[in-house]
Amino acid sequence: MNTTQKLLLPLALTLAISACSKPAEETAAPAAETAATAPAEAATPAAEEVTSADAGATAIQAQSGTYTLDPTHTDVLAQWNHFGFSNPTAHFGNADGTLVYDAADVTKSSVQVTLPLSGLNSFTAKLDEHLKAADFFDAAKFPTATFKSTKVEAAGTNKLTVTGDLTIKDQTKPVTLDVTLNGGGEHPMAKVPAIGFDATTTLKRSDFGVGAYAPNVSDEVKVRITTEAKLPKEGAAPAK
Repeated sequence: MNTTQKLLLPLALTLAISACSKPAEETAAPAAETAATAPAEAATPAAEEVTSADAGATAIQAQSGTYTLDPTHTDVLAQWNHFGFSNPTAHFGNADGTLVYDAADVTKSSVQVTLPLSGLNSFTAKLDEHLKAADFFDAAKFPTATFKSTKVEAAGTNKLTVTGDLTIKDQTKPVTLDVTLNGGGEHPMAKVPAIGFDATTTLKRSDFGVGAYAPNVSDEVKVRITTEAKLPKEGAAPAK
């Protein structure tokens, strides 16, 4: 091998190594870029689907007016945790109230409800007695609980946020309800305009003077509400 060949050999080896390694680096870079951008690209259709689903929901049409709550189809259900072992419930029935619904501007809507504690039912007679006693509701002295809305806001298709004052044992605190409009239209049996809602909230019973045995019996109480209301028949006296 002459001198020129000896000098060129290292140069040729260097170029060969460089040529072999360069494609791998170029291939790795696009792959890394693809991996980095793939999640964002994949997330876009999912986000679009959620937006599309919300936008595609059919708005329920209900007639404006002052509705009277139907106590036989109105249920307020409270649930709490008992020493970490169970989650009992109590039902508050015999609701009396009115619901003003403004279809054109829901912010002009309102609701006012009275719950007689005589309608409290925990499905256990001894617990009913205890709940109505001084430890809790002291129903002999404070026979009713009331809720009166202070603000109604739209929160999406067939969704509302209702803020109001809840009064128990003469203690009043603000409560916010997440409300779903279930239906509206002529009631098939009563033949008058009707409307129906579900609502949920979570509150602290100690805020209302019924916090006995907390925290062993949970202070937080989950509340679920379902209700139907009807407009009075033509010629009937409007609800007060």
